[in-house]
Amino acid sequence: MTRRKISVAGCSVAITLMLAACGSDAKKEDVAPEAPPKNVIFFLGDGMGLTTMTAARIYSVGEEGALTMDTLPETAFVKTFSNDAQVTDSAPSMAAYMTGVKMNNEVISMSANTLAIDPGKDANGNKLVNKCGTGNGTPATTLLELAKAKGYAAGVVSTARVTHATPAATYSHICHRDLENDIAAALVPGGTGYNSALGTTGLEVVLGGGAQFFTPFKNGGKRSDDRDLVAELKAKSYTIANNATDFKAVDAAKTDRLFGVFTSSHMSYDLDRDAAKEPSLAEMTTKAMDVLAKNKKGYFLMVEGGRIDHALHETTAKKALQDTVAFDNAIKAAIEKAKLTDPTLANTLIVVTADHDHTLVLNGYAKRTGKTAAGNAGVLGVVKNYVTGAVEKDLDGAPYSIIGFGNGEKRTQSSRAAMASLDETVTSANTYHQEAVIRTAAGNETHGGTDVFLGAIGKGSETFLGTIDNTTVFGLVKTAGGL
Repeated sequence: MTRRKISVAGCSVAITLMLAACGSDAKKEDVAPEAPPKNVIFFLGDGMGLTTMTAARIYSVGEEGALTMDTLPETAFVKTFSNDAQVTDSAPSMAAYMTGVKMNNEVISMSANTLAIDPGKDANGNKLVNKCGTGNGTPATTLLELAKAKGYAAGVVSTARVTHATPAATYSHICHRDLENDIAAALVPGGTGYNSALGTTGLEVVLGGGAQFFTPFKNGGKRSDDRDLVAELKAKSYTIANNATDFKAVDAAKTDRLFGVFTSSHMSYDLDRDAAKEPSLAEMTTKAMDVLAKNKKGYFLMVEGGRIDHALHETTAKKALQDTVAFDNAIKAAIEKAKLTDPTLANTLIVVTADHDHTLVLNGYAKRTGKTAAGNAGVLGVVKNYVTGAVEKDLDGAPYSIIGFGNGEKRTQSSRAAMASLDETVTSANTYHQEAVIRTAAGNETHGGTDVFLGAIGKGSETFLGTIDNTTVFGLVKTAGGL
């Protein structure tokens, strides 16, 4: 008994002497290292169905080439139907990713029982009056809001209006996507209509188009309440960028909050973009990452290639393919930048997907074309026989383009014989509208209901596999990002 007491006492003395010998070094070792930031970048190609991806690959790098999207190590197929429709619109499909909730077409991040009620007209004739009513659903928490609640930074980047359906679904809650004045107000900390779930200081980065919904009607905008939201944001210590020059001058190291809307409505198609006036999607993405990375806990960034969808609606395939390539360039730039500080992406998840398909198809048994370049229309050309190289003809004796649409504005109402002279100089033009099977009003080609691609790389990416519902993506991102 006595020996055991002496032994214990001796051990205590020994431990005390060891700690004393180690001195301050032991205390340093006891301090847990700071946890690395957890970053999530969610890329959304609006309307970027599998056929659009395939056509964009051929257009950019040829049949044997690969876009950055093609190289992502983990892949899945995503089902996109909404709560009330086989074919979704962008609002509920993006909201499903962001909230894990199936909702009705036109609804922005609300509960499944929310009814989409068309806006009324304001005094200026714009359909921007909120008629959602009381008791019409409840807000569904978004991934971006979860990130803010954890103390992470958060940002939204789009080539569409920042108040458009896809970006809006990350930070706002409303019964109808067309209420873009209300959606814009959700971004202004402390202002009427602000979404308090974004924290006291709001989002750290907002970049894209849509100045009209932040600007009073008297100043050329669409706000009938006379609020100048850009001025209000500036008063809340946001750095404001109105053009590419302002944007390039922004020093991310000295910028805590950045707001840039570069056009009144959507930003230009990449084919038409003036680099002196509008930054590219890749430039906006990497600048956003620089600003957000100042937060040592991590960040959530949503990046939308929004104009892919618009070009498909107007059946101008070349514009859609070029915007898909610009979207892919942004993905490449983001991966490269992320790897500078997180070489193996052990703490960074990058997800790339689409919200829905379109009706774009690749026609005929076309011979391989290679990438589109000067003197080679590529996939934008007409169908040529893969054996003889001769131009293929339909039953009316007329050539037809490789790319077509299931529906759209350009449908020949009778025999196509009058199109016997159709050639690749016509079909490869920037503004050429491909032919459609079913005629619609101009710009009203519809979405498609086919599953879409999802690719992922980095932290937790191995959990994205198989055929999954768009609502499932929410939980996978939430878990991987520690949200």
